[in-house]
Amino acid sequence: MAARLGTSILVVEDEPAIQELLRLSLGEAGFDVHAVTDAEGAHAEIRRALPDLVLLDWMLPGQSGLALARTLRADARTRELPIIMLTARGDETDRIAGLEAWVDDYVTKPFSPRELHARIKAVLRRRAPEAAQEMLAIGALQLDPAAHRVTAAGAPVDLGPTEFRLLKFLMARPDRVHTRTQLLDQVWGDHVYIEERTIDVHIRRLRLALEPHGQEHMIETVRGTGYRLAAAKRP
Repeated sequence: MAARLGTSILVVEDEPAIQELLRLSLGEAGFDVHAVTDAEGAHAEIRRALPDLVLLDWMLPGQSGLALARTLRADARTRELPIIMLTARGDETDRIAGLEAWVDDYVTKPFSPRELHARIKAVLRRRAPEAAQEMLAIGALQLDPAAHRVTAAGAPVDLGPTEFRLLKFLMARPDRVHTRTQLLDQVWGDHVYIEERTIDVHIRRLRLALEPHGQEHMIETVRGTGYRLAAAKRP
C-alpha cells in the first residue's frame, strides 16, 4: 500500500449536505478527506488506515457518534485518535456526555467552516503536532509543510518524500525518543507492512541529506530503543 500523504480527516456524517460541505471546505484547506455515513463505515475505514483526526456526528443511524467515540477510546489502536464531535445538541448535559467520552472538542451545528478549521488545527497542535500543517523550526532547520520545503540556515535541503515525512514527525516532537515500531505506525501508517529495519535505511538517507548543511548530528540514535531529533547539540 502507498504511504500516508497529507493530513487525513475521517468525516462521519449522515446528512448529505453537511458531508459535502465538510468534504469541500476541508479539501480546499489542504486536508485529505474521507467521508462515511455511519459507525459501521467508520470502523471499516479505520481498519483500512488510521486517520489523523475524526469529525464525528452525534446523531448517526445505528450506533450513535457518542457510542462510537467510547468504542474508539476503549481500543488501544485508536485510543489516542483525535476526535471532534459535531452536533446540534448544545445543552450542558450533552456537552458533558461528549467530554466524558473523551472527545477532544465539541462543535455545535450550525458552524462556520473557518471556525471548524481553527478547531481542527488547535486539536492537531495538541494531539498530533506533525499533522497540524504549521511551520516547524528547530535550531537551523526549518520545515514548511504547505510548501513541502526544508531549509538549513536558509539553504534548501533536498529530501525524498519519505525522508520529508520522517523529519516532519521528528521535528514536531523534539527530544522525544521513538521506537522503530512507533515511527512505522506514525510515518508510514499502521496499515503498511514493512520491515522495521527499513527505518534505519531512511534515517541514514536523512542524515546524508543533512550532512552538507552540518545538521546530521540532530538525528540521534538511542541504542536499544530508536531515534530522536535533538533540539540542541549534546556534549
